[in-house]
Amino acid sequence: MLLGVVAVLALAFQAPDASAREDPQLAAVGAQTSGRAPDTAVRAPHPHQPREAAPPERTDAQGEDQFPVLLGTAAGVLLLVAGGAALVGWRLRRQTGGVRPAEMRRRYDHHDAVLHAVREGVLIIGSDGRLLLANDEARRLLELPADAERRPVADLGLEPQLSTLLASGRAATDEVLLAGDRLLAVNVRPTAPRGRPAGTVVTLRDTSELRVLAGRAGVAQERLKLIYDAGLRIGTTLDVGRTAEELAGVAVPRFADVVTVELLEPVLRGDEPTAGASADLQRMAVKGVAEESAIYRVGEVIRYVPGTPMATGLASGRPVLVGDLRTSDAWRQQDPDGTQRVLDAGIRSLITAPLQARGVVLGLANYWRSGASEAFEAEDLAFAEELTARAAVAVDNARRYTREHTTAVTLQRSLLPQTLPEQSALAVAHRYLPAHAGVGGDWFDVIPLPGARVALVVGDVVGHGLHAAATMGRLRTAVHNFSALDLPPDELLNHLDELVTHIDTDEARAAGLGTGTGTGAGAGAGAGGNGRLHGAGTWPGGTEGDPEAVPAHLGRTGITGATCLYAIYDPVTGRVTLATAGHPGPAVIRPAGTVSFPEVPVSPPLGLGSSVPVETTELTLSEGSRLVLYTDGLVENRDRDIATGLELLRTALATGADRTPEETCTAVLDAMLPAHPSDDIALLVARTQLLDPTRVAEWEVPSDPAAVAPVRAACLRMLESWGLAAIDFTTELILSELITNAIRYGAQPIRVRLLYDRALICEVSDGTSASPHLRRAATTDEGGRGLFLVAQFAHRWGTRYTPGGKVIWTEQSLDGGRPEPGPDSTEDVLDQWDDVPAL
Repeated sequence: MLLGVVAVLALAFQAPDASAREDPQLAAVGAQTSGRAPDTAVRAPHPHQPREAAPPERTDAQGEDQFPVLLGTAAGVLLLVAGGAALVGWRLRRQTGGVRPAEMRRRYDHHDAVLHAVREGVLIIGSDGRLLLANDEARRLLELPADAERRPVADLGLEPQLSTLLASGRAATDEVLLAGDRLLAVNVRPTAPRGRPAGTVVTLRDTSELRVLAGRAGVAQERLKLIYDAGLRIGTTLDVGRTAEELAGVAVPRFADVVTVELLEPVLRGDEPTAGASADLQRMAVKGVAEESAIYRVGEVIRYVPGTPMATGLASGRPVLVGDLRTSDAWRQQDPDGTQRVLDAGIRSLITAPLQARGVVLGLANYWRSGASEAFEAEDLAFAEELTARAAVAVDNARRYTREHTTAVTLQRSLLPQTLPEQSALAVAHRYLPAHAGVGGDWFDVIPLPGARVALVVGDVVGHGLHAAATMGRLRTAVHNFSALDLPPDELLNHLDELVTHIDTDEARAAGLGTGTGTGAGAGAGAGGNGRLHGAGTWPGGTEGDPEAVPAHLGRTGITGATCLYAIYDPVTGRVTLATAGHPGPAVIRPAGTVSFPEVPVSPPLGLGSSVPVETTELTLSEGSRLVLYTDGLVENRDRDIATGLELLRTALATGADRTPEETCTAVLDAMLPAHPSDDIALLVARTQLLDPTRVAEWEVPSDPAAVAPVRAACLRMLESWGLAAIDFTTELILSELITNAIRYGAQPIRVRLLYDRALICEVSDGTSASPHLRRAATTDEGGRGLFLVAQFAHRWGTRYTPGGKVIWTEQSLDGGRPEPGPDSTEDVLDQWDDVPAL
């Protein structure tokens, strides 16, 4: 701008010179103003022009008069130049959108770098059909010459359809056109930036390369989906065989045409394979071909020859690829004939991958492809290893579960009755079914009692697994011990409750939980831990069978918890005395076929440590009735509440009134067993039998020693009528001692009863609760040998207590055999007996 001002000033100062040539006077003034020396030369006059007088000399006053004019002119020029510069800057900012030159340069460099780096061809074509710009990718795809820019598109030698489209300028979206040996996806968009002449922008993509990339992406996506599906479909059960089948089902046909799976034999037993152990495998699954066409069928044991791909993978723990089985001599070593059949079936490629979890090889998964599919490649190894590893984790979980389940089932079955004892009171059948998810604490028992009676027991420990099974064993042993004391059902359950409370306390201390009070075992003890208290009746305070309404002081922090039903059947009277602790009551089938569920008073489950007493119920059953005891797993599960289950049980029991106990068990399970039991099921069916009244004899005995002889004589006559004369001597001796003790030390009423069952049972009852004790008498003692003699001649003897006193009983073998003599010979005792005065 400064240069422009200087030029204008120069023109301004030169302007008077031009005028001076026309007006000598002005020329002189201009010369003076410009600083030039005045011309003092005298010009010669023209011959025809009169002579003029010489102009007067310029003065300083005249120069000063012209100076403002010059300043005004300069100022005008400055304004004109400034306006022009402002106009030019405004037009420039309008064209560049306000971007400064440096920023414009930076953007140009970036855009140029991006334009030539993208993997997509870009063309800019002017409104006249000439190519204005082409990036590097466009030049490569169209094979453009170096001087292509500024040339008409029609002269670039493109395919006719592509050339026509580019020259027409019409919009296009992903039109696939031929360009040499490529198929290009062409997009054309018209553009007219900021009012400039219209043009088009063209983008080009090579669809052949896109198809390759899309194919790879599709394969990767499909394999990711297969891995996802494998996570959902493999390991749905805790069965190793089923898990192997699920692996084969997932891989065929999405990864392989045929899949075979083999597991090491220890895995099938739940054991962990060890190094150096036998490498025998058992085939567990074949998928993709008929099992008959496979070299080895499901269930066959395989030992792979060293050097084969399978043996190599098993030893190394890494997958092995055989791209072409036709050229693999190592693979043929296993079975030349069998491998040839595989080749004849079209199988061409193999990947064998070890099933490995936690660094332990559990088996092999073999993936096969036929000639119709692409052969396995190196990149398939990683996928096969990933897929097999997921299945291996599921197999290992199933193996560990199999081990624990087998251990628990073995323990529980060893704790349950292996055979039922012989007795004449009941015909008994039973069933025990462990849950699919793991064994629980259900148990049952049949215990012969003195007096030809039989105790029936059904119980359920809360929880599953080894702990529940072990606790069940402890409780079953305790029930046997308490039954040996011949306790009534309510007292026995009270003692059992104390035992469970002690178990909980000990385990709470061991776990560091303390022994504080709270609500724990009660809420989970009934019905196998589902929080229900079974049976009918009312809690103290009017809460009818509602576990949530149990007073807080009745609960305690429990770990074990259990339920139990204990019943005693007397075949002489046909009476059943039973009590239940949180357990479902029994069902009774009368001989006519009617089914009922007797009302049983509600008592809390074992382990609550409550002060609520256990109550008993008595039922009188006619001969041929069936008593059905069961655990809650039979009538209740996730899909069925207990009310529905009881109705189903009633229906199953009502049909077939003449069934045997075995047939009844089968019919009940067929009608009620769920497909996948979530809890153990114990079922006990007992058909009642009455002892023949002719085999029962009873006498009242007065409190007089002289009454011993007549009663003893009557007993001997009864033995003779029963054909038991062979044991009359020992029976006479036993009765003499027992009756004498009852008269001497007991109280009325005194009774003697003989029962002729599998053994001869002698019972002497009196009205006192004092029990005699066996002791060893000295040689000088006149007494103290009676019970010793009883113990020597009876197979069993004992005392049981009744509400009115006690009963001392003995059992003798019917064949007259004696027990093995003790430390003191029985003959010696008899010799001493002769010195005792006869009663």
